[in-house]
Amino acid sequence: MSSIAIEIPAVDAFPLGAHIWYPQTLPALGIVLVHPATAVPERLYFAFAEYVTQRGLIAVTYSYRGIDGSRPPMLRGFRARMRDWADLDVEGVTRWAHERYPSLPLYAVGHSFGGHAIGLCESSNLLRAAVQVASHAGSMRVVSDRRERARVTFLMHWVAPPLARLAGFMPGRRLGLGEDLPAGVLLEWSRWTRLPNYFFDDGTLDAEARFARVQMPILSLGFDDDLWATPMGIDILVSRLRNAAVTRREIPAIRSDSGSIGHMGYFRQRSGAFLWPETVDWLLSTGTANGVEPSGNLGATSVAQAGASRNAAATSVLITPP
Repeated sequence: MSSIAIEIPAVDAFPLGAHIWYPQTLPALGIVLVHPATAVPERLYFAFAEYVTQRGLIAVTYSYRGIDGSRPPMLRGFRARMRDWADLDVEGVTRWAHERYPSLPLYAVGHSFGGHAIGLCESSNLLRAAVQVASHAGSMRVVSDRRERARVTFLMHWVAPPLARLAGFMPGRRLGLGEDLPAGVLLEWSRWTRLPNYFFDDGTLDAEARFARVQMPILSLGFDDDLWATPMGIDILVSRLRNAAVTRREIPAIRSDSGSIGHMGYFRQRSGAFLWPETVDWLLSTGTANGVEPSGNLGATSVAQAGASRNAAATSVLITPP
């Protein structure tokens, strides 16, 4: 299914470049918002969005302000903080979808920072259910691999901040580090990585209280070869979702045909054959359990069949609120 390029207004009316993906058969079973990771282009999520439409759902992909399709003509000096991506962009996209499709169940899949935003945003309680993919508390102390911790610490604490101040933005493309970032985003992100519990230790954000107000079911996915979103980092994050029913799954990378998943691999087609069906199955079954009766043809696609043929199972733990 081809997509339609649109603009979605953020809370402050900043235009966010986006695509909406429709299933071939309507009415749709619901809407899946795909909240991206930091410095990742929107196109990474296109294959996943196409699969979502095969399952009878509408998908929405987009970029945060300052990134990819939401980049202004001049990034140097563009004012944005990392928290703005949650408070203005994710909040705006969620409200927009709820207002545009009020009769459809609303879901979200958040990748890394996109999963953080699910916890931070008040509008997340408009969701029927959500999935956090490789979302973790990004403190440097949770990176268990010593070499990777040293590399990322050197970059995030000693190279990137002065470079962002000097250039007026973070030139990630030239350094092979993903998309360019607004300077304010990079500087806030760098500061959070120095804190033991990441942004939960930033008193100006009140992240602990914000996570506690989330009440819908959440599926949290981690991968055993992810050097950044380690079990420790994921546990710090999901432990703050005190009023949500959280299901944690740690997935072995050996299940992938390539033998690796890492921090980005979930959204690549080589992993989709066995990961995406499980995710969408969980969203739809959770929607049904919450009073939404999916209708229409959910017939197994070739992707779903490939996923069903896998023998290895992920470790799954249900964490219920006290």
